[in-house]
Amino acid sequence: MYTIRTATVNDVETIRQIADQTWWVTYGPILEKEQIDFMLSEIYSASKIRAQIENNVQIYLLLLEDEQPVAFASYSPREENVEIYKLHKLYCLPQIQGKGYGKILINQVAQKTMDAGKDVLELNVNRYNNAKTFYEKMGFAIAYEEDIAIGPYWMNDYVMRKELTS
Repeated sequence: MYTIRTATVNDVETIRQIADQTWWVTYGPILEKEQIDFMLSEIYSASKIRAQIENNVQIYLLLLEDEQPVAFASYSPREENVEIYKLHKLYCLPQIQGKGYGKILINQVAQKTMDAGKDVLELNVNRYNNAKTFYEKMGFAIAYEEDIAIGPYWMNDYVMRKELTS
């Protein structure tokens, strides 16, 4: 049994814990330890997540299984093009992967995007991340490649896009 709710600032540490547990399993095989440490501290600092939630920069959805938080997603309109929504983050604890929660969260974000009157959802995925196959199964296709500097490191991503229909 699962529920989904919008995260609040009271959920910042929960989001950080899920990210920390998931990132090492996901990125350990493809990134150096120093880069993972840096990116976790940069992207998932408590102050950054708190500010994103307080200022509605990103909306975080928390998925709970038997009332325990096990996955989250965050999304917003793209800064450069508010006609396109972006799925910024989607992480499920390693021990619950395969239960369909990632699909449930993507579908929830897609519905919120359509509720806002928009019909395009994008995301970035590391070009070597196995999640790319999952996103393709969910109807996303590669739109282009993008290399983004984060401190001294690079995120080598595909930007994937999905056209939404109600």
